[in-house]
This record gives sequence, C-alpha cells and structure tokens, in this order.
Amino acid sequence: MLDYQVIRVPQEASLDLLGVHALTRLTDWLYAGVGAHAPLFKGEYGGFMVFDVTVHAQRRIWRSLFADAGLSAGGGGGGKSKEQSVVLTGSGGFAKGYVGLGYDFTDFSIGANVSRMKFYQSIIDSTQVSVFLQVPFSYPVGSYASAGQKLATTDTQGAFGDNAENTLTLGLDNLAQIDPEGSNKATIRLIDLQFAHYMTGSTYWYASFAAGYSGLPLYNQLIGGLGYRFKVSPRLDLHAQLGLGSGGWSPDRIDTGSGLLVYPKATAELAIGANFGLSLSAGYLFAPTGSSKNYAYGAALNYHLRPEPAGSSTDATTDGTVFRGYRINLFQQTALKVRDRDVVDGKINMLSAQLDAIVSDHVYIPVQGSVAYEAYRDYPGYGELLAGVGLQSKVDKDTPLQFFGQLLGGTNAHGPVVKAGIGVNVGLSDRLALYASAGKTVATPSNKTNFKSDNLGLGLTYRFSLPIR
Repeated sequence: MLDYQVIRVPQEASLDLLGVHALTRLTDWLYAGVGAHAPLFKGEYGGFMVFDVTVHAQRRIWRSLFADAGLSAGGGGGGKSKEQSVVLTGSGGFAKGYVGLGYDFTDFSIGANVSRMKFYQSIIDSTQVSVFLQVPFSYPVGSYASAGQKLATTDTQGAFGDNAENTLTLGLDNLAQIDPEGSNKATIRLIDLQFAHYMTGSTYWYASFAAGYSGLPLYNQLIGGLGYRFKVSPRLDLHAQLGLGSGGWSPDRIDTGSGLLVYPKATAELAIGANFGLSLSAGYLFAPTGSSKNYAYGAALNYHLRPEPAGSSTDATTDGTVFRGYRINLFQQTALKVRDRDVVDGKINMLSAQLDAIVSDHVYIPVQGSVAYEAYRDYPGYGELLAGVGLQSKVDKDTPLQFFGQLLGGTNAHGPVVKAGIGVNVGLSDRLALYASAGKTVATPSNKTNFKSDNLGLGLTYRFSLPIR
C-alpha cells in the first residue's frame, strides 16, 4: 500500500510524506504489517524517515466501494540539521490514525483518507487528507510444522498456480560522491535489503532500504521502482532497474534537498544454486532537488523464491519441492547499559522486526531492523540494520518451546556492530508464538565509539512455510 500526504509544519515548509507498507491478511477484513514514510518534494527534509507497525481494517460497503481505517505507531526522525530534527520530530516516536473510502478495481485499489499524524514532544501534530494506492499480490503458504517436508506431486500445481517469483537481496553498496557540497565528503558504504516481485518472467517491481555503516553511518534511503531481467544463459542474468525514492541524512551533511532520489542501476547475477545468486551492480544516484550526485557500485547475495526452477518446463518433475519455514518476529527491544564514547549506562527503546529464513532443522538466516521511538543522546532517529546466522532447536509437536541463538553483523547510528543473542519462541498455535530474547551488541574494531549494550526483546512471532523447488 502506498499513501501520500502533505503535513503542515508550524513556521516551516510543509512536509510531504510517501508511505510504503506491506500488509498481510489476518482475517477477511483485518490486516497487519510494517512500513516506512519518507519525504519527496517539499522543503529541505532529505534524510527524514520513520518506520512503523500498522493495523489496517477494510470492509466492502457497496459493490466495489469499501471503507478503511488504520492505526500506525513507530519512530524515526530527521530535519535540515541535527538540531532542527529535535524541534521537528521531538523524541522520534509518532502515531498515525486514518479513516476513509476506496474503490476496488480488482488488480488495484485507490482511495482517500482523513489522516492525523502526531510526533511526541514535537511541533508536528497535523490532520490532513491523504490519497492511497493498494496493489494485491499472493504467494502459497503452508503450516510452520510442514517445514522440511516434501510437497506431494498432486498438490504442486495447486500450490504454485500462477504465482510469480519473489527475490530477497542483501547487498553491500558504495556511494562515491561527485563534487559534494555538504560537509561530508567521504564515500558512503551501505547495507542494502531489497524485495522484488515479478509480474512476468522478466519484469518486476521492487522496494529496497539501505543504511550507512561507514562514511556516514546515519545515512538512509528508501527506493522503489521497476526492473527488467534479461537471461544471457541458464546461470547468468542481466538486470536493469529504475528507482525513485527518498534519502539522505541532513542537507548540511549531504545535500539531497527535499529528499527525492532517482537511481538507475545495472546488475549482473550469477546463479550459485537453485535458489541463490551472486551479483555485481553499478549505477548513478542523484537528488533532483539537491546537489548530491553519486556513482554507486556494490555486490549482493540474492535468494529466489521461484514457482519453478530456472529453465524448467511446465511438465518438470516435482521431486525437489519442499516446504521451507519462515518466521516474522515483531518485538519491543530495549538496549540497556548502553555505552559509547559520550554515554555510560544509557537506554534505548526500539521497535524491531526480524525475518528468519529456515535453512534446515537447526540453521536459519536472520535479517533484523530496529528503530528507536525515544530520543537517544537527546536526538531522534537511532536505528539498526543487521543480518547473520542462527542455530535453533528442532520443532517438536510435543512441546511449544523452540530455542534459538544467533550472531548478527551490521550497522547502527555509530557504525559497524556485532550482535549476539539467545531466545525462545513459545508456540500459541501453528502460526503464532510469543518471542523473547536476550543478548549483547558491541562495536567492531573499525567503530571507534566502543559502543556496547545489553539487549532484551519481547513480542510476537508469525510462523509459516512456503513450497520451494
């Protein structure tokens, strides 16, 4: 779901925000998910970005006309400068409520809402009209207990049907600035997470989020757009992408103006298995309303959820089709005994989301993102983006407990960090479980702040499996 609104800011230029959310259906009328808001055209708000958890209700009221309402809560921040971000977004925490009407055209829906957005301890508290676009997509889902089991041949066609390919990408990118006018002149190194959904065998839409880990650790960008895949050989693909989005940090450090970014990019991908690929990319990222121009280059690992193996025909065998398990964890995370070069015994409260891809009975790959909803060191906008590897106990139908331990690497507001943790999922049903974790985060040797914290997490886990060939 995309939505767009213009927010009045007292004694400042208006702030326009594009919201991007991925929602999953819980019942016939209730949805839940995560998302982000970022500016595009107005003022000098490049780098402003907030993330949230959203609950969305939607009911048909007459033919294709429907009513909708929702509530979002989360955190983030930004502004022309570090100091202005405190005035603009206060502690960083915010809430948004909306209600309105829409029209369903089957392949997409459009509508308008009355929306109110409020940041705690800030000057933003505004009610306005927003417009939205919804695009549905589907994928086959199995029970979490089925993870690792083979899918019966007779069930394969029904499971896959006309479902298209999806791809998750974890990359390390670099922005080499061209004649920068902001005070930061360094090459910005990023961790990038991208999701792509194929509309045909060659064309796809995608959304990506990237955060800096070196050069400018607080830099962030949210990009979405269209891509085309050209198959050179069974193992080699070439991709062309054109993305639009928002990003930066603050215009005095890197001048992205209002935040709008344009990002054409080319990628070469080499398959290293049925579902994995390695890619190299090169592109040009620029801000039309600012002076920022950058050469972009990087490398990535791609994970494909394919409805059928590359190069297969429609009558391919189904012997390799198995259910692979996944967990989506949404939890409150508190960093205790925080220490860096200026802070001793601090605390950070964060909203966290983590995706676990189950590789085997005892191994999984976690990707975790967190954003603070309270000020850290008197400023809003603390965040983390990490990925790694985890070990877990095998799912047992006779006990609701599944224990895990994980090691993650990535970046926070100070630069590269490593986070280790242990925890448990307590099953409430096949799909839902309670989530609890404890761990420790430490700075890597290249992060001179000597950041350290103890971490506690508590929340909910949504568990499921997907048939993968």
